[in-house]
Amino acid sequence: MIDFKIILGSKSPRRQSLLAELGLAYEIRTKEVAENYDQNLPAKKVAEYLSKLKAEPLRDSLQPKEILLTSDTTVVLNNTVLGKPRTLDEAKEMLHALSGKVHEVVTGVCLQSLEKSTSFSVTTKVHFKNITDAEIEYYVEKYKPLDKAGAYGIQEWIGQVGVEKIEGSYYNVVGLPVETVWDVLKTF
Repeated sequence: MIDFKIILGSKSPRRQSLLAELGLAYEIRTKEVAENYDQNLPAKKVAEYLSKLKAEPLRDSLQPKEILLTSDTTVVLNNTVLGKPRTLDEAKEMLHALSGKVHEVVTGVCLQSLEKSTSFSVTTKVHFKNITDAEIEYYVEKYKPLDKAGAYGIQEWIGQVGVEKIEGSYYNVVGLPVETVWDVLKTF
């Protein structure tokens, strides 16, 4: 159905798994990029900006019939971007901040070929119930919150016990809005 090779500009095991489940052939090709952005950029625009930033150093490596896919996911709480925590204490602080509140998960995606480029973002609202200190401690000790925006993975234990509901794409919260990516790839 899709007759090109995806070049995934991400080391994320979640994004790799989601692409594999779509049945898309892909190759991983990454270059480290400092994920810096202008602090005046609106919080909901950061993920798309970073997805385009990640594409820049990989463009020259593209071959015919290849499409580069880069992506970034942010958690936005009260117009503030919560990125990946640097320490377990910072992860606990983020989870305390999210407890009992509604936040947005924004995933930006950039698709690039030799001929063209497009980018977009998808937003999902996530409703967290009040989570206890003990639940936060358990999650932070047993799981790996340091590689996840907002310090949590919805597909993990904390998502099972802490998320009351979502409005939008579940897969977007996991890290890639595959429904939208599929639709854009079909017409790309």
